[in-house]
Amino acid sequence: MSDTPTRRKKVVITCAVTGAIHTPSMSPHLPITADEIADAAIGAYEAGAAVVHLHARDPRDGRPDQSPAAFEPFLKRIKGHCDVVINITTGGAPTMTVEERLKPCAHFKPEVASLNMGSMNFGLFPMLNRFKDFKHDWERPYLEGSDERIFKNTFRDIANILTTCAANGTRFEIECYDIGHLYTLSHFAERGLVKPPFFIQSVFGILGGIGPHPEDVAHMRRTADRLFGRNYVWSVLGAGRNQLPIAAQSVALGGNVRVGLEDSLWIGPGQLARSNAEQVRAARQVIEGLGYEVATPAEARQMLQLKGREQVNF
Repeated sequence: MSDTPTRRKKVVITCAVTGAIHTPSMSPHLPITADEIADAAIGAYEAGAAVVHLHARDPRDGRPDQSPAAFEPFLKRIKGHCDVVINITTGGAPTMTVEERLKPCAHFKPEVASLNMGSMNFGLFPMLNRFKDFKHDWERPYLEGSDERIFKNTFRDIANILTTCAANGTRFEIECYDIGHLYTLSHFAERGLVKPPFFIQSVFGILGGIGPHPEDVAHMRRTADRLFGRNYVWSVLGAGRNQLPIAAQSVALGGNVRVGLEDSLWIGPGQLARSNAEQVRAARQVIEGLGYEVATPAEARQMLQLKGREQVNF
């Protein structure tokens, strides 16, 4: 029997620092200003996140802001402080045009950018059952309007994002909210517009997408295995209270995890997370408790075959 220890699998933690799902009135801990977003991203890195997924907000009222000027201050500060992999959204918010959503990625040429694989209903209106009082006049209509709003990501939109960024060397976090989105990725792979290894982020628990049942998670994994074999890196995010249970299932199935205040405001039943770092630490505890190790940014870059932090435009 060999005395050499078995090499343990490395698990990539992505932290989605802030986003377009929650509004400022839902949690006092949601990062809004550029300094708050930078502090939150650096804190997540220090807690164990190898990748940070970033949106920007208007500092005056917290509404989603996809202008490059809103991203630049925190991008430069995060990069100057640590070597975390920076992932810029092209999702923005469902109220934005694709042209608006694409601007930061096209300008800053990040190592990673998110890319949604299909148009969908994106129901945020059930949050009105929990949250009643709002500080800003845009928040309630934003949630109410989601019962008739389509999050538009057509085949032409996806092709536009892929071709616009083709020369930048940016890899994509392919966000798949349902099984059909995996087939859409397969279609674009066959066209040669996206190259392996695919970084597939499976999203569970958004009203309008696949549910959070363990069988849904297993079905997504099986389908991705069948379509892409060894040519992909799998990660999951569970919305709301589903965040850590689905993260644990992903790790058990050989996958990676995404946590953060974009996807869930909670750290336990009825308990708001006080920071993104707190959620990263909880995910790390799950990973290490299952006998795995948390990947460093350098290890994540190797797994995802990224171009490197010096090849970005910020």
